[in-house]
Amino acid sequence: MARVVSKNLFDFKPSGKYDDGVAKLFETMAKRGSTPEAKLVKDRMKELVQREDEAANAEFLTLLRAQMDAIVPMINDDPVYSGVAEKIVTTSFTVPTEHDGKFDVPVEVYTPKAVEGDKKRAVYIYAHGGGVVAMDSASMRKPLSKYAADTDLVIYNVDYRIAPETKCPNNIKDFYEVIKYAHVNAENLGIDPDKICIGGDSGGGYICLGAMVLLAQHNEGDIVKLAVPGIPMTDDYCFSDPLAMTVEERKECMMMRKIWKHYIAADWEAQKHDPHLFPGKASEELLEKFPPTIIMESEFDMYITEATRLASRLRRAGRLYEFVVIPGSPHGAGFFSGMKVYDLYWDTMNTIAKEYMHG
Repeated sequence: MARVVSKNLFDFKPSGKYDDGVAKLFETMAKRGSTPEAKLVKDRMKELVQREDEAANAEFLTLLRAQMDAIVPMINDDPVYSGVAEKIVTTSFTVPTEHDGKFDVPVEVYTPKAVEGDKKRAVYIYAHGGGVVAMDSASMRKPLSKYAADTDLVIYNVDYRIAPETKCPNNIKDFYEVIKYAHVNAENLGIDPDKICIGGDSGGGYICLGAMVLLAQHNEGDIVKLAVPGIPMTDDYCFSDPLAMTVEERKECMMMRKIWKHYIAADWEAQKHDPHLFPGKASEELLEKFPPTIIMESEFDMYITEATRLASRLRRAGRLYEFVVIPGSPHGAGFFSGMKVYDLYWDTMNTIAKEYMHG
């Protein structure tokens, strides 16, 4: 593959501190977590994250899922999404798979009314966040609907199976199969086979990267116009010495160790060097076959070091368009409106749609 040529559209300077709006968001979340019940849960999770027995892993997962589910209304109930539903048409389809039993992967489709009649539309295939162990596609329904309306992209919101009920590599294969299905059936779906883009955030960023590994292994990287893994879980940096980590990495490393080792991996010892589990460990030969990539990151993300390392390797492999780091932002702040980092994040994503996905 020929080396990609960046348009060098983004050159944000790190601020070295949280955005003022982020501080207020943290205050709101702290108040929610200050009840006696919330403190008990927090203390219990601190205890459970240190243990590796089956009972502790099961209880920790239950509490973690409840914690993540509680965030969803904070996103989807935001007034910024009012009126978006009237600008799009929502449909759905399923993609049949057999890599882990027979399973039809659900895909929700958001088509902007402005391009509803077009036969060759750009499509963005998206994997939701939640650490691969929580949430579902519905958690991102409103933000993705707005993104479709704002950019004239058709968006496929993929409800891939989560861990530990479905283990690596079958989660990433769910997403990969949707990409392949879109490519093969582009004409019937009314999409442009030359404008298939993929992405995801956090755990969904990992799902996106894992699918990129599969595409590279099958010499299919060229069927994707652009990949945009955001704030992605990338490699096993969380297992390194916490003293060398950023504050955010150190705070979450024990949780991430548990997620990788006990929930996502099917066989930790057999898979810990496998790029299906850790896409950041893909060889140079595989990276050279990746789709053109833009990595979206946040200055204070808990995956910033591993994402930066992968960006450097992709740049050398000639597959990186841009490495975008939103200054002053922690993990996921781009999904909470009323902050400068929110506006900057979505302005950036809109520019990516215009300049790299449509262009």
